[in-house]
Amino acid sequence: MTWELAWDIILDALKDSALVFAFVFVIHIILSFFEHKLANFLVKRKKTGTLFGALFGLVPQCGTSVLGADLYIKKYISIGTLVAIFLSCSDEAFIEILASWKPDKMIMLLPLFGLKFAIGFGVGLLTDLIFKKQQEVVETNEEVEENDCPIDHHHHHEENKWHKHLVHPLFHSLEIFGYVLAINLTLGFIIGFVGEENFAAFLQTNKYLSPLFAAIIGLIPNCASSILLSELFVNGNLAFGALLSGLLVNAGLGMLMLLRNRKAAKNILWIILICFLVAVTAGYITCLITGF
Repeated sequence: MTWELAWDIILDALKDSALVFAFVFVIHIILSFFEHKLANFLVKRKKTGTLFGALFGLVPQCGTSVLGADLYIKKYISIGTLVAIFLSCSDEAFIEILASWKPDKMIMLLPLFGLKFAIGFGVGLLTDLIFKKQQEVVETNEEVEENDCPIDHHHHHEENKWHKHLVHPLFHSLEIFGYVLAINLTLGFIIGFVGEENFAAFLQTNKYLSPLFAAIIGLIPNCASSILLSELFVNGNLAFGALLSGLLVNAGLGMLMLLRNRKAAKNILWIILICFLVAVTAGYITCLITGF
């Protein structure tokens, strides 16, 4: 590995991590103003939570899975809604395929995201039914009302608001940034060392195993994994079904964020297993229909 490649990996890691930071920071500032209202909204709409989750996951940004994991840790969304977000999200794949300017590949974005949404929504609903007795959603219908503070407590009140709407979101987002940067650097160097051409050659040689291997690549907790899969697809080295398999499970950063909540370790393993099995199954079915 050359110094130039190493420097590119570092810059890419900083760039990707900075984008996640910006996305999460802005979202958390917005959420700080109506966090309890959002919780109430999600709690009151538990039956349609997976629908909102699947739609939210389609946002082409790796911060969506991170934010989804954060909301689950705070018990604002159900395990099924989180699964829906994870299955429907795909990091930078949409932008990467769109930027290829290859009409035959660009047109496949419609069925790709249509399938991801449908699978995320359906599997999310099924997951909530299976884990019905273990739902970890906040059970509260209380609305937060801000009362006028006494004049002599005005400064203290302003300090609290400043901390709630800026300081706390900033520190929380910086924590996520540091975590994501470490992962991006680690996986970036691994992928850089192995080489994208080696991935392509391996998948071409073992095309009937490509949905399985694509799903394994999709588990890599790095935005680079979705870019790698997209480039392999655009260059004709990966079938559509295998691409679907890899992108369905491509929520690595969000999955890693769940590890912060060690009390839910059992559910975390179930979430990863569900996403992986669904991704591989959907990939093989699609490959059998469309061809390897």
